[in-house]
Amino acid sequence: TPAPWINVIANPGFGFQVAAEGSGYTWCDNSRENQLTPWSNDPVCDPPGEALFVRDEENGDIWSATAKPIRDGGTYIARHGRGYSRFEHKAEAIELDLIQYVPLADPIKISRLRLRNLSGRARRLSVTGYAEGVLGTSRGATAATVVTEIDAETGAILARNPWNLAFGERIAFADLGGRQTAWTADRTEFLGRNGVLSEPAALTSDTPLSGRTGAGFDPCAALQAAIDLKPGGVVEIAFFLGQTGSVEEARSLITRYRGADLDAVLAEVETHWEELLGTVQVRTPDRAMDIMLNGWLLYQTLA
Repeated sequence: TPAPWINVIANPGFGFQVAAEGSGYTWCDNSRENQLTPWSNDPVCDPPGEALFVRDEENGDIWSATAKPIRDGGTYIARHGRGYSRFEHKAEAIELDLIQYVPLADPIKISRLRLRNLSGRARRLSVTGYAEGVLGTSRGATAATVVTEIDAETGAILARNPWNLAFGERIAFADLGGRQTAWTADRTEFLGRNGVLSEPAALTSDTPLSGRTGAGFDPCAALQAAIDLKPGGVVEIAFFLGQTGSVEEARSLITRYRGADLDAVLAEVETHWEELLGTVQVRTPDRAMDIMLNGWLLYQTLA
């Protein structure tokens, strides 16, 4: 598209926006004062602050299901729906399908990445979920005060910003469905000094993620899991991002959604929007007008 075409996906207290290229940001309670990941108003560069990377562990090639942050010569398909966005791509005989949405009430963003092996041989891959930490109004204002840790009970990365007067007690979390075996909360380590998200140092070298967390870093959450795919095999991995009022609430939410029927959660979201937006239907001589009035304008306004 000639400019970033975003979808706003939200419940009353939590949400995110995502562009057709895959960029966007996530917030909780207040979309300006409590950004979990960075918002950008740059329609030219449209920099992403979140990403899901796939790496071929045999040759080191990396790619993503979305056109950002890594864009190769293949075709990218983006579908913005009411309550969800879906992205499809194929690279090196691996089919990628990513769908993102939030439940009707809980403060958690669900990103489900499905990989299908179209090659005639077994593949060893890794999936890395990445999110830059803000926990305030901007990275420049909050990066020095964000504190991260690995939760001993769930293995998720937890983050808080005690200097945020309004939301300092809240706990942000990132989790790769419990499948993470390596991680870091140091953005400089992941990207490399003066590095870029399209070519992160942690994925272009053989050095494993250090497991570094704590205070005083340029904060992020990077979680990695190894995947073995047989010929024709399919695997799905979920990346959860959210924020709660306490560590106990975060643990409970992570544990619940690790075991939840995520298809049922999505179906509930789709049914909600269908029933709500179908209450009023407009018929005019202009078909394009009908399409906008019967769903999309109402949906965008409410979301």
